[in-house]
Amino acid sequence: MNRTLVQLLLVLVAGLPMLALAQPATWDDHSRRMELSPFVEYWPESSGPASLDSVRELPDSQWQRNGKDSVSLGYGDDVYWFRVQIENQGQATDPLLLEIGYPVLDHIEVYLIDDGKMTERHFLGDKKPFYDRLIYHRNFLVPLSLPTDGNVSVYLRIDTTSSMQVPLTLWDQDAYYVAEQSRSMFEGIYFGIVLVMILYNLFVYMAVGERSFLYYVGYISAMPLFLASLHGVSFQYLWPEATRWNDQAIIVFLNLVVFFGGAFSIRFINVTRRNHPILNRLTASLMIVAGLMAAAGILVPYRLMILPTILVAFLGCTTMLVLSIVRWIKKDPAARYYALAWVFMLFGGIVLALSKFTMLPRNLLTENATQVGSAIGVILLSLALADRLNKEKKCAFEAQQRLLQEERKARMAQEESLRVQQEANTLLEQRVHERTRDLESLNEQLRELSSTDALTGLKNRGHFDRVFSSAVVKAYRFGQPLSLLLLDIDHFKTFNDTYGHLVGDDCLQMVADCIHRYVTRPEDLAARYGGEEFVVLLPDTPEEGALRVAEKIRQEIEKTGFRISDEVLHLTVSIGVCSNCPNEADATKTIFCWADGALYEAKERGRNQVVASKLPPVQEVAPAGT
Repeated sequence: MNRTLVQLLLVLVAGLPMLALAQPATWDDHSRRMELSPFVEYWPESSGPASLDSVRELPDSQWQRNGKDSVSLGYGDDVYWFRVQIENQGQATDPLLLEIGYPVLDHIEVYLIDDGKMTERHFLGDKKPFYDRLIYHRNFLVPLSLPTDGNVSVYLRIDTTSSMQVPLTLWDQDAYYVAEQSRSMFEGIYFGIVLVMILYNLFVYMAVGERSFLYYVGYISAMPLFLASLHGVSFQYLWPEATRWNDQAIIVFLNLVVFFGGAFSIRFINVTRRNHPILNRLTASLMIVAGLMAAAGILVPYRLMILPTILVAFLGCTTMLVLSIVRWIKKDPAARYYALAWVFMLFGGIVLALSKFTMLPRNLLTENATQVGSAIGVILLSLALADRLNKEKKCAFEAQQRLLQEERKARMAQEESLRVQQEANTLLEQRVHERTRDLESLNEQLRELSSTDALTGLKNRGHFDRVFSSAVVKAYRFGQPLSLLLLDIDHFKTFNDTYGHLVGDDCLQMVADCIHRYVTRPEDLAARYGGEEFVVLLPDTPEEGALRVAEKIRQEIEKTGFRISDEVLHLTVSIGVCSNCPNEADATKTIFCWADGALYEAKERGRNQVVASKLPPVQEVAPAGT
């Protein structure tokens, strides 16, 4: 009896893994985000390509349960199949988003199985152009609809030369866009910090001619480009069609980080052949290897370069840290900031490398550790450069004072000292003037940026209000006709709700491009007034000319096709026109109301047309002061 009981218990224990194997991921009406990695099962396709039907027929014993918070299988040549079953225990049927959060996977096949039948099949991966994706995002997003009180099985076939990491997350769409805002803000802060530091140190190099700043600019330019390539940001915004370069860029920029980092380190903390011959040669050797690998990364395939590149990057980070510690022990003042900066950057680099080799799980910390560490390191190294520059200035000033004291002993020496001082003052004034001009140029660029709408490239509402007021005063003073066009995209809210805000942004950019083609005079102004509304200001233009311009814009927008996946849409706009010679200097509100009324009349007539304001008629007003 006892033996039978033991056998029964052994059978139950042996069956527990099979029970766990079949456990689906459950989604209900209260779910907003779910990590699917613990529910994922995988099977290596080791005996040649397999079809979906043959994979579905595999016995459960051949599937391995992941059971961890992340799916990370390291580097290798194997192709893997993954599967996960998602059960809907709620009543909501709104489409969800399945996110594959590793943007450097080469080939991804996604199959959705509902009620035993394949309902959808998608082909993704960074070997396909960016604009072939279902949703334009740096990660891979697949819309997923769950039947009420039903389940869907998701099969994925992944073939990649990068690390086999497959982070799967199921999102409610609203929750995803809220989380994406935080991600975008984080990346914007990081790239903003780096861009400011690049410009700052580049201007300092131009001002003082110190090559340490130039090497540093090379380093902090290569680092964000590497991270942008790794996280898919550069593929989305910089080279969406260059699929081969997208892989090679990771190799090139990571090796350039080591190359410029070594050059900067040798010069900044004074690691010369005289005081540290071994460390100098070691660093120079790493620089040569990194430089050659950066050049080879343009031609040699990614799969052959990635592991040596990671090794070189690891050795480079370790070497730079050793250099900083040695120089700190030698009491080099610059090494304090330098060592602390490399501690942060080395931490980020090591964490990223260990996650690629599956020694650490892939999560928010491991994926962003390099960005956080490099941002802190960039700031600290900039402070170190500024501190060094200040100390050099202080030493130069003290040396000048000692020289003046010595030269007071003799008339000729004193006259020579005065001459040197005058030349130094002249050079300093020239540099101050150059710096002032640089700052004025930057201020002009900032003013231009502050008056431009970031999405469409047209002027923004604040700039339009200022120019509109000035134009009304000028038209009133000289008795000239002034025309205002007010444009609104027809049914834009429905368009946004149907296709999403990202596609809506592309739509706004297309409309802005069409408007810009027909606003050509230097004194004319096209601006985005807000949302889907645009304004065009045409000084010294009667109603006839304004209507011609408005009709050309309307026709251009109507005939311009707007592609959404495999569908081409044609948008329309309604335009209200007001042309008038102002009879008072402060007529902006009145003119705008007339144009707005004409716009609403165009919409009431059925949209996609131009309507001119009937009241008041264009008046001939004598110029002010006559």
